Amino acid sequence: MTIEFILPDIGEGIVECELLEWLVSEGEHIEEDQPVAEVMTDKATVQIPAMHAGVVNKLHYAVGDIAKVHAPLFSMTPDDADVNEESQAKDPEKPTEATTSENVKNDELPVAAASGKHIEDFILPDIGEGIVECEIVKWNVAEGDVIEEDQAVVEVMTDKAVVEIPAKNAGTVHRLYYAQGDIAKVHSALFALEVEGDSNPAGDTEGNTNEASQSTSATIIQETSNASNKHSAQLTSSKFSDGEFEPPIAIEGKVLASPAVRRIAREHNIDLSAVNGSGKKGRILKADVLNIQQSVKTESPSENSNKSLTNASTNENPSAIKKGEVRTEKVRGIQAAMAKQMSASVYTIPHFTVSDELVMDNLMSLRNLLKPEFEAKGAKLSFMPFFVKAMSLALNEFPVVNSQLNDDASELSYYSDHNIGFAVDSKIGLLVPNIKRVQDLSLLDIAVQMQDIIEQARAGRVSGEHLKGGTISISNIGAIGGITATPVINKPEAAIVALGKTQKLPRFDDSGNVSAQHIMAVNWSGDHRIIDGATMVRFNNLWMSYLMQPEKMLMHLK
Repeated sequence: MTIEFILPDIGEGIVECELLEWLVSEGEHIEEDQPVAEVMTDKATVQIPAMHAGVVNKLHYAVGDIAKVHAPLFSMTPDDADVNEESQAKDPEKPTEATTSENVKNDELPVAAASGKHIEDFILPDIGEGIVECEIVKWNVAEGDVIEEDQAVVEVMTDKAVVEIPAKNAGTVHRLYYAQGDIAKVHSALFALEVEGDSNPAGDTEGNTNEASQSTSATIIQETSNASNKHSAQLTSSKFSDGEFEPPIAIEGKVLASPAVRRIAREHNIDLSAVNGSGKKGRILKADVLNIQQSVKTESPSENSNKSLTNASTNENPSAIKKGEVRTEKVRGIQAAMAKQMSASVYTIPHFTVSDELVMDNLMSLRNLLKPEFEAKGAKLSFMPFFVKAMSLALNEFPVVNSQLNDDASELSYYSDHNIGFAVDSKIGLLVPNIKRVQDLSLLDIAVQMQDIIEQARAGRVSGEHLKGGTISISNIGAIGGITATPVINKPEAAIVALGKTQKLPRFDDSGNVSAQHIMAVNWSGDHRIIDGATMVRFNNLWMSYLMQPEKMLMHLK
């Protein structure tokens, strides 16, 4: 089966490039990650590696031509594909051995071709707003397994949640392109499936198997500049990160290695400039790096004592680390996203805080009264639905608290929908899903949705729809024993409140008598570019009034 190699994204804003040199020729057999072509953009000279091993059928451009990003660069027949007669023909006027042989029988043809089956790649779809890659957490199938349409094939972890990917079609799993722990790119081939029927016509390949090459990473060979004829030192390459190149490292000479090989080298602290590549034109292969790593492992303890520890990919038990040693783990997934989000929030949003005491006695009585009614409808009633609904009612009077400022602080957007988020301590880290359009929901609606979302979040499988579009957030630190906190705003929202645990404390009443009251500390953080202190206090007073006298909410409920 012939597939098209799609020229991947090779830099932010880059839509075309000049073909400088083909590193392969038509009819040549190439290996996975082997450099195929060198192209020049207005920013750098880039080397494009192959995604699959196989035979090059046709080069679509000549040296000096302008190639378009996301357009076919060359066609090839992968080694593991069931090749038909058309894709085997290197010259349309020169039949292959298979087509000229008079002794070929139907039962000697590839099984897939003889049985009317074909192999197609499953392209990893968009799995969340802004998500460009994910980590393979667990394969639910193995090569050779027969699967059904919509069957869960794999669990992947993004920087927001763990997501199950279902099969698009029924068939037999032909090949899994990634191992557990690998990083897969959105819009790249995730696995190959043998399915019934003829393969797609050539005109449809871009939307199917041929998209498999779209996420292939590129290798920076030499930085160029439109403003100068001088070239900088040769650079090592790195995989793309969120659409941009990671910072390259200046070295002497040219280092040819794919992003996958470079990642392995980084994980094992191996300097690629000191590695003799065994591939074509001195290209460093995965085997070259692994051989060096193996030789390091087999060295004597005294020799290894002067070498740095392997970092994120070690499988050592933390308890087995000797005194004085340091174990380093790669920050990824939810933890990495949280670090990035919180840093951006603190560095770009001027926070200010407002704290108060919420008397919970009346709300506790109402909750105890309503709990049996909710349980009869299969819903658990906590205090959170009250907090959420009261917040929505208060936002009706203070819409500025439900607004968001753009990045350059030039526009303020007011949101009519109250998409209220709540922090959940899930098994994969902190998640902040939100309930959409709270202003249109009843207390029962909120309780049912919240219960469902919490169960999903704690399993790490919350829908991406619940993780985006929030307008204000609640953090319930009291659920794990916290009393006071200064919460960090969930950017780009304008405010967040942290709820402490409820304590029975002595307080003076209006007559000067001491009585026991159930008190919860509430702690607001606001964006001081949008909200002033007086507005936040008034908003908080209104919100707390609905909670301390919950019967006031009745006149507003639909």
